[in-house]
Amino acid sequence: MNERVTLVTGASKGIGRACAERLARDGHRVVGVARSEPEDTFPGDFLAADLGDHGATSEFLKDVTDRYQFNGLVNNVGQVRPIPLGEITDRDYADFVQLNMTAPFQCAQAVLPSMKAQGFGRIVNISSELVQGILKDRSVYTAAKAGVIGFTRAWTLELGTYGITVNAVAPGPIETPMFTRNHPPGSEKRDARVSSLAVGRFGKPEDVAHAVAFFMQAESEFITGQTLFVCGGSSLNSGALM
Repeated sequence: MNERVTLVTGASKGIGRACAERLARDGHRVVGVARSEPEDTFPGDFLAADLGDHGATSEFLKDVTDRYQFNGLVNNVGQVRPIPLGEITDRDYADFVQLNMTAPFQCAQAVLPSMKAQGFGRIVNISSELVQGILKDRSVYTAAKAGVIGFTRAWTLELGTYGITVNAVAPGPIETPMFTRNHPPGSEKRDARVSSLAVGRFGKPEDVAHAVAFFMQAESEFITGQTLFVCGGSSLNSGALM
């Protein structure tokens, strides 16, 4: 078995950081990338880059794939904030699509030659339960994350014969800094959100990392093209959402 070398995007905090820590414990050599530096020691190699910039992403990926022979990719980078349809600017649209859908596409293309050469690869795309259209004012984000699931299914058909699996994880309400900003403690929105959860609590980044680690296992070679909702049951109770 080749050394597991995995690129994790959006890795400095939240879900990406939890994925990096879990995969490092599982024996991966983790290479993390994010715009902001981690606040403490990173469990692997960390590189700063702005994946929200198409050109900067291309340059970063050219450099990093010259330095590492990747056989794993966790496309976690993303951003969401509520904007009503009538208020979305061209810049908002371009920024959401670049970070949530185009950057994952660029990363997958960049690591593909190494995975094909090794005859082994694991790609896990982080989507969102919002692809089901269960929250308003997130139209471009919802479309971009649905596009990530479309990539997952299409890449599966292209890459399976090379020993490469492609799966997606669709988190629900996970207690990350971004989620907390959009759902401040004590707010009506936050109370309504937690009441929609069958398990009675918000998720932790580690809950998502557990699902990612499952898909990344060598033993998961017959599981591909799937989307796993890690949402505490909230996607079954969308009427309670705001």
